[in-house]
Amino acid sequence: MASCDEIVGFCDELLDAESFEDYGPNGLQVPGAPEVSRIATGVSANLAFLEAAVESGAGLAIAHHGLFWGGDPQTLSEQMAQRLRVLLTAQASLAAYHLPLDAHREIGNNALLCERLGFRQAEAFSSMKGAPIGVIGRDEGGVEPGELRDRVAKLTDREPLMFASGPGRVRSIGIVSGGASGQVRDAIALGLDAFLTGEPSEPAMADAEEGGIHFIAAGHYATETFGVRRLGELVAERFEVEHEFIDVPNPI
Repeated sequence: MASCDEIVGFCDELLDAESFEDYGPNGLQVPGAPEVSRIATGVSANLAFLEAAVESGAGLAIAHHGLFWGGDPQTLSEQMAQRLRVLLTAQASLAAYHLPLDAHREIGNNALLCERLGFRQAEAFSSMKGAPIGVIGRDEGGVEPGELRDRVAKLTDREPLMFASGPGRVRSIGIVSGGASGQVRDAIALGLDAFLTGEPSEPAMADAEEGGIHFIAAGHYATETFGVRRLGELVAERFEVEHEFIDVPNPI
């Protein structure tokens, strides 16, 4: 057994959660039992994830997308109430880390994507809410665009959408996971060869063509499984609790 408060405190400190202005609260969102022996991690705190976490015996669920967002109404919808019932009935806690888990230079979504795609992580890239959350990856030898596409497909286990409008070899890539299609313009301004995000937007094709850059959309969900899973692994190692990453696939 381990203290839930100590686990959340460890995550808060590791991710420097308090330093981020975000779209919703980071850290503990729903308190439960004071001690846990098992944790579950996942991308989004939807009903399917929460039910699976409780079914697995997790006393603490950690998500990248939590329950509460700044623009949500202050009264509970039936949908939100049902999510809370699942947690409260089981006395399970929920913590969430959004931008801090994108931005971390070791276990963040973007850092891990960069590393696992075979690029050397260089400088930070592209800001949201005043904090740089993406990374620039570099490879002096470069990689052919088709090979890069294959690497992305293998890593995310899905075919990405790619607008191949950049140079014949990719030596630099900007990476911002999730819904950051507009940040391709930051990549173009910096003269990068490619840009990787999760979701596309309607202007993306024209931006890529006119900016001479390869644009890759690999899935919002698919690009944001990495950080929260690694966070769960670190918690399990440090606090000697069991950990399960719960996959609730989403094609978006």
